[in-house]
Amino acid sequence: MAEFIKIYEENPNPKEIAKVVKVLRDGGLIIYPTDTVYGLGCDINNVRALERVARIKNVKLENSNFSFICEDLSNLSDYVKQIDTSAFKILKRALPGPYTFILPGAKSLPHPFKKKKTVGIRVPDNRIAIEIIKQLGNPIISTSIHDEDEVLEYTTDPELIYEKWNHLVDLVIDAGYGDNQASTVIDLSEGGDPIVIREGKGSLDIL
Repeated sequence: MAEFIKIYEENPNPKEIAKVVKVLRDGGLIIYPTDTVYGLGCDINNVRALERVARIKNVKLENSNFSFICEDLSNLSDYVKQIDTSAFKILKRALPGPYTFILPGAKSLPHPFKKKKTVGIRVPDNRIAIEIIKQLGNPIISTSIHDEDEVLEYTTDPELIYEKWNHLVDLVIDAGYGDNQASTVIDLSEGGDPIVIREGKGSLDIL
């Protein structure tokens, strides 16, 4: 049975954040808030945790399209090949914000992702998510949690999320109602014009 903890975004309690980070370091899975929908995440460096997420999503880990949730753009070169100035300017304009950017993967990607040509990078505008990553010291991988009911698509109520997921994950954060609109996905991996893969919460005015 997962732990269910309340954290307030305006002023995240460092003790509660530390509790979340310990779960991640121990190979646990968390459901946490972002600036869009609630996400399912784990430590990017914990292979067993990554495999658990892949099993839940019913995909092979090496074929998965999980996003890397980063604190900011400072460690981008650890995961992404050098990108041109125009692409970097778009990232600077958009982040932190409700966007996922598809970028060319670096050779230094964590082992399970070595063969990936591209990676999805997110820097959410959410203090809880950012504080978790800051304390952890590296990104978490993330995937959104869909509802079986396509009308709802994304569950926004943390208590309902907990009811559904508590036997699959180790900790669920209650940060109040989430959004029901996912991030805007933009492909910058080819180096040419940006390609909009999915229009979501993020405005396209940044392009």
